[in-house]
Amino acid sequence: MKEIIRTFKEQFGGNGEPQPFFAPGRVNLIGEHTDYNGGHVFPCALSVGTYAAARKREDQKLRMYSMNFPELGIIEADIDDLKYEDQDDWANYPKGVVEMFTKEGYDVPSGVDLVFYGNIPNGAGLSSSASIELVTSVVLKELFSLSIDRVEMVRLSQRAENEFVGVNCGIMDQFAIGMGKKDHALLLDCQTLDYRYTPINLDSETLIIANTNKRRGLADSKYNERRVQCEEALKDLQQTLDIQSLGDVSKQEFEENKHLIQDPEARKRAKHAIFENCRTIEAVEKLNQGDIEGFGKLMNESHRSLRDDYEVTGKELDALVEAAWEEGAVGSRMTGAGFGGCTISIVKREDTDRFKEKVGEKYYQETGLEADFYVVEIGDGAKKLEEE
Repeated sequence: MKEIIRTFKEQFGGNGEPQPFFAPGRVNLIGEHTDYNGGHVFPCALSVGTYAAARKREDQKLRMYSMNFPELGIIEADIDDLKYEDQDDWANYPKGVVEMFTKEGYDVPSGVDLVFYGNIPNGAGLSSSASIELVTSVVLKELFSLSIDRVEMVRLSQRAENEFVGVNCGIMDQFAIGMGKKDHALLLDCQTLDYRYTPINLDSETLIIANTNKRRGLADSKYNERRVQCEEALKDLQQTLDIQSLGDVSKQEFEENKHLIQDPEARKRAKHAIFENCRTIEAVEKLNQGDIEGFGKLMNESHRSLRDDYEVTGKELDALVEAAWEEGAVGSRMTGAGFGGCTISIVKREDTDRFKEKVGEKYYQETGLEADFYVVEIGDGAKKLEEE
């Protein structure tokens, strides 16, 4: 943080101390591609994320600088005239948040100087965009003493991404980052936003994220295609079932009515969404019983379903997960949109170094790519940092 504040003073001069803020990245432990299908997800906030230093201005200017992209310099915008601009790159996320706050009637009376620094691995799918959105939300709440609750900040951050940036994401990322709690994951019903915290007691295990380092070229187009297929399946099922979303369907109801889904591809997609939702609820029960092994088995099932029914894994993710299974992971699966990005594994603590080495070797032999490994801790949600 000292480094960020020093950079802040270099970029914006020294009249008044900036305040320090942080929002984490997130990883989803189980419940993938269920969020936009009205099902449950089970994410947690991480100890890595986005740091920000912020100070109010006297005028209407928003001035933003990222230590991760120093070549882009200071990006300026006017609070009264915020527009998405391609050349503003990452800065469109904070701009979108300011725009949504003001649209909703929250009073942002002046501009802000902001410096950001993120230590979320780039392109890893740990949700750096939602992390920037939530840290900006906390900045606005604190600097302007806004009376806005957490869930509303989460909603407005998601709207910034949907409406301002134009990415049709579900609410999971923003929710996990806004509402995260140290050493807990969140079981979230994406339809009602009902949630509950579940303690993650990993005494003899650890969480390891592995990055395939494969650029996720297909993820966006395939994501939209899967959404459309799920909507098609839902329409077909609604001929006989009184349901709002695939998240309302039990496994038994699916088996009895799957013949209604005309397109065999859409049928497979719906099967994943419905079974994954049930798996997620079951996985949380396993954790509550202290059954980490049972939780791990469900993670493995989740990956197979994403590979075979949802078809969003791809060679690299499969190679990493299969190597993790072979090297004794309690559970391992892809996490995020798919087609690259990361896996999440639960590994016995004493096996950590051997696991990283062996899985890395096998992955390289299979793909010719070097994987990066991160042993992560479960941290708190977005917050103002206390001065040291």
